[in-house]
Amino acid sequence: MRQYSADLTPPWKKPKPVPEVAAEPGLVVEEPGTGFCGAVIRCEAGTVTLEDRFGKHRVFPMEPRGFLLEGRVVTLVRPAPGGPARPARTASGSVAVPGARARVARAGRIYVEGRHDAELVEKVWGDDLRIEGVVVEYLEGVDDLPSIVSEFAPGPDARLGVLVDHLVPGSKEWRIAQSVTSEHALVVGHPYIDIWEAVKPSSLGIESWPRIPRGQDWKTGVCRTLGWPENTGAAWQRILSAVHSYKDLEPELLGRVEELIDFVTA
Repeated sequence: MRQYSADLTPPWKKPKPVPEVAAEPGLVVEEPGTGFCGAVIRCEAGTVTLEDRFGKHRVFPMEPRGFLLEGRVVTLVRPAPGGPARPARTASGSVAVPGARARVARAGRIYVEGRHDAELVEKVWGDDLRIEGVVVEYLEGVDDLPSIVSEFAPGPDARLGVLVDHLVPGSKEWRIAQSVTSEHALVVGHPYIDIWEAVKPSSLGIESWPRIPRGQDWKTGVCRTLGWPENTGAAWQRILSAVHSYKDLEPELLGRVEELIDFVTA
């Protein structure tokens, strides 16, 4: 008597097996149904929780063939007890590279408006920028941006990214940014009057950033309204010391800085 398999599915219709990958903390995967990409932060009861680069959490069922790892379909499984420790991360949320040396500086640059902007970018993205060899410089305002870009002469091997404060349609900054037309220069910005506002109020223990009437110096007005000494340098140090990682910053700034780094290093 011939023996027949109970599974009569033709071989060419059977799905190919995919790798099983332990959902270790820090593993970065994508859920293809939603496009959500993030690092594993916990795995329990048949579900996995992912955290994206903006700090947003999503919980997904660990179904077979349910995730993409570096573009390949995989099945996530619970890690074995006593698995490897969660990899260290930089302040920007990237996986840290222990012992990595700074890369020789690229010809490309990222320009920001002022010293405070540069210090904030350095604090959160400094490790990433050194590995990529990207130098951040500050402009002290954007009024002369077109001539600065022209002098820099951006090209395919020397791209220029510019981060502008208060870049909203109709503003002075928006009109200046529109005048930069080089395909090798990218000008992006956040909607805040000053980089101070890009720090989440909750990180500073305040309910919100105060609204300052037109005609008043914004930073001085903020200090006065919050009851801080009217010393903007000391106020900035207070704000900067409250920033420990990307989680302390607003998404409108996070996305723009990441966009500039990707542009300059492409």
